[in-house]
Amino acid sequence: MKALVCSALLPDYAGVGLEDRPVPEPGPHEVRIRIKAASLNFPDLLMTEGKYQLKPDLPFVMGMEFAGVIDAVGEGVTGFAPGDEVSGGNRIGAFTEYAVVPAATVRRKPAAISFAAAASYSAAYLTAYVSLVRRGNLQKGETLLVHGASGGVGLAAVDVGRLLGAKVIATSASALKREILKAYGADHVLPDSGFREAVKDLTGGRGADVIFDPVGGDVFDESVRCIAFDGRLLVIGFTSGRIPSVNVNMPLIKGFSVVGVRAGEYGRQFPERGRENMETIWKWAEEGKVHPRIHAEVLLSDWRRAFEMMRDREIVGKVAIVM
Repeated sequence: MKALVCSALLPDYAGVGLEDRPVPEPGPHEVRIRIKAASLNFPDLLMTEGKYQLKPDLPFVMGMEFAGVIDAVGEGVTGFAPGDEVSGGNRIGAFTEYAVVPAATVRRKPAAISFAAAASYSAAYLTAYVSLVRRGNLQKGETLLVHGASGGVGLAAVDVGRLLGAKVIATSASALKREILKAYGADHVLPDSGFREAVKDLTGGRGADVIFDPVGGDVFDESVRCIAFDGRLLVIGFTSGRIPSVNVNMPLIKGFSVVGVRAGEYGRQFPERGRENMETIWKWAEEGKVHPRIHAEVLLSDWRRAFEMMRDREIVGKVAIVM
């Protein structure tokens, strides 16, 4: 079988390449999945240079999320059988034609969404849910400002914010992406710089109640200037490359909170809530209440094009690598 392997931590994906590997056999309580699609996430790119907090031992098969069809089950597996359509994630190991994973880590793929959408769903929508519901306490009728809104996580936040009944303001650097965001359902769409006064105008001078920020840098700095009293500024990441800071007199005077979000760690710290989070987002998918957007499907053999699309910020939503 073919697998995309990172063998060395080098710039420009120089340590990444396709390898032929034997098809693995499932052990007790494991299932083997014929992968149909796997999702590309920004941490995948960071891991090729050792710049992500997860640093797997080299060499490792890349890819964090997948969807496919079970084709073999190990001893002791109940509830699954060959032919079942499933999705899951294992932090690494998804960019391959066959993967063996613990049966407990997969779930049935909702019939309402494609393999590409199922592979691209969990991480983005879990982050959006934990951010807006668990950490941001977003309420119906509040104003949500989403930065990096054209990315997979940002677009999920737009979708979840809409579902929760918030007024959604989305930002993006690209005029074309802003048109797509407006069509997708954002109430207002703004450039990702110079948005402060527009946010104030759109909220009658109050500012945004919840700000979802995976960008950091200058975007964070300007967000501090247009957040409402009792607002929640959610720190998701730093795709701009600069980790910002804030003088603590600003949250004191303006009465807002700066809240860190790590969706996976939240589930590990609070396992029961973690299970509830996953059940909720997958129920939404089954009921057709959310609309994950697949920007492109790229063959595994053409993996570099997918990586470059993400690196160059061409994507609105997610890119799926298909087998």
